[in-house]
Amino acid sequence: MTFPVWRLAHGRDLVLGPDAIIMGILNVTPDSFSDGGAFVSLDSALRQADTLIGEGAHIIDIGGESTRPGGIPVTAMEEQDRILPVFEALAGRDDVLLSVDTYRAETARLAVAAGAHIVNDVWGLQREPDIAAVAAKTGAGLAIMHTGREREKLPDVIADQFSFLRRSLEIARQAGVSDDQIMLDPGFGFAKDTAENIEIMARFEELRGLAFPLLVGTSRKRFVGAVTGRENAEARDAGTAATSALLRMKGAAVFRVHNVAINRDCLRVADAILAAQR
Repeated sequence: MTFPVWRLAHGRDLVLGPDAIIMGILNVTPDSFSDGGAFVSLDSALRQADTLIGEGAHIIDIGGESTRPGGIPVTAMEEQDRILPVFEALAGRDDVLLSVDTYRAETARLAVAAGAHIVNDVWGLQREPDIAAVAAKTGAGLAIMHTGREREKLPDVIADQFSFLRRSLEIARQAGVSDDQIMLDPGFGFAKDTAENIEIMARFEELRGLAFPLLVGTSRKRFVGAVTGRENAEARDAGTAATSALLRMKGAAVFRVHNVAINRDCLRVADAILAAQR
């Protein structure tokens, strides 16, 4: 069986399919909804990176601005001052890939120059379309996320996914990004209520009609808390792992999570079942 390959910057790539890929979250921010303030110093960020790698993360996604509802916007300079030292310290390691969580083209360019292999844009290239040109020029992997923020959504959740993401894909292609650099993300929790998030999970196979690998980020999201009754974000890891296993069975390739260990175990069970079905 032939599996797709995700092409990344600096001559790296990832085979997608036989095993779930885990993207560990590293927020070097004071106000992220789950771990804000925990890893703002370089030493603490690097210790957390080692923890994520030790637990089985294939990718570390490093962000310098909170994307939670009501998060405090920061300048590009603030964002870059937070994240670039982390990339510089981790660059060159062969045991992990690095992703920059940003919608800013200049931040993405500097992060890739500092060692990032992947650009992860939560605005789906539609906030700063020049970010697509950065991916095209550098060969970086490009994670394109759907969002419902600051726009009128279509009534059907899957129709809205296709409408938004097709526009994003057109931006990427016009910039010269190749298809094998692209990963799509349905954007769980981004201007979606609990019912909408659950419906996207229930109908997740329909997103495979976009014909690109899929990344998911349900980790500790509010809708997981609503379903499980867990108000504290850190208490939502078991619920998150349940969504990871379910979405793996439905075709997701990459899983962006805070708690790598519990998701790794659940995803290994899902992978064993998928292997038995091939």
